[in-house]
Amino acid sequence: MGKILDDVVDSGGIEVIIQNESDKTAPRCPHGPALLFEKTGNGEEEGRRFYACSACRDRKDCNFFQWADEKISEARMLAREEHNRSKMPLFSHQEYCSRFREFVSLPLEQRRFCVDCQLLILPGESANHAKHRALSEDITVQRLKRPSLLLCPLDNKKSNAQYLFADRSCHFLLDMLLGLGFQKILCVGTPRLHEVIKLRNMEGKSPTMKSLLLDIDYRYWQFYGQDEFCRYNMFNHHFFDDEEAVMFFQGFLREEGGATVVMVTDPPFGGLVKPLANSFSQMSITWKNQNKVSNAAAMPMIWIFPYFFESRILEYFPSFSMLDYQVDYKNHPLYKHGKTGRKQSPIRLFTNLSPKDIILPEDEGYRFCSVCERYVSAGNKHCPKCDTCPSKKKETVSINQGY
Repeated sequence: MGKILDDVVDSGGIEVIIQNESDKTAPRCPHGPALLFEKTGNGEEEGRRFYACSACRDRKDCNFFQWADEKISEARMLAREEHNRSKMPLFSHQEYCSRFREFVSLPLEQRRFCVDCQLLILPGESANHAKHRALSEDITVQRLKRPSLLLCPLDNKKSNAQYLFADRSCHFLLDMLLGLGFQKILCVGTPRLHEVIKLRNMEGKSPTMKSLLLDIDYRYWQFYGQDEFCRYNMFNHHFFDDEEAVMFFQGFLREEGGATVVMVTDPPFGGLVKPLANSFSQMSITWKNQNKVSNAAAMPMIWIFPYFFESRILEYFPSFSMLDYQVDYKNHPLYKHGKTGRKQSPIRLFTNLSPKDIILPEDEGYRFCSVCERYVSAGNKHCPKCDTCPSKKKETVSINQGY
């Protein structure tokens, strides 16, 4: 089936078809309900629809494919269900939580983490990992509070790329959100921000912030309870624990006692904008329903993505603005400071928050433009012709360049 998917994509354009949320007919792969696509290029298959994996655009990661008008035999359906089961995590979320409690009760010298299996090892399991690489030094409770430093990052940029925020960017986001008065942060694919919030609370700093991590990486089940982490696919708005996870998600969005919510998301850069925008819109609708706000209101959001996707994001969220702040990553080969990285990162913040309320750090080269009433890069000069600071790349733009 992977070869068929390659041929379909290579022979012309495709378009994602967003289905009604109540439509439960989409077939499933290990990543949840598949997305519906339509062939848009010239050829015999023009206009024909098919289902493919929502999360993986590389068939090496998931080669699921099915024509929308195809009849599936019972034998093939059973084989698919068996395949999906074979790709499930070893344990349920509750079982992982129970294992974690047992693990932290062990003496420090007995704690082991299997690097090959990415699993906390309990007594009696060592024989199963005898030939595997293992960590056994200083697996303290404090270290377990930073699982993103313990786990090996997944690096497929088209599906589950885990490029983790540099501390500089992470602390900027947290300080900025604190300054704006937010007390609840919905972290969608931002595990490091979730960690920093939890560590801040452990240090007893005021005010206390609440954080809920949504991420497709089930490995975080080992470290966080059900009220702290939900396994979630942001490309099809699918919660893997179904009703139980949805219940925690909805409860988190309720702004009880005046605790306001903001969503921060950092999708894989190779991800399709249309299904992402649909998922984030569904979240905003849930936020409205939970807080009984007017239809005109929208959940506060920050979408972190490359600046060259600006037109696509504004197509779905016209109220969004792109800020000049450049996000850096600790483990990205290019988007980081240092000898191996670029001097300038193309990753920006897209948000429906008011730009004039977001203070960018002057010590990192940002200044306040009194005409635009917002912070911009130091080299981004105001253009009297278009009455804006037009640069996207943290550089001075000439009026003759067509801006």
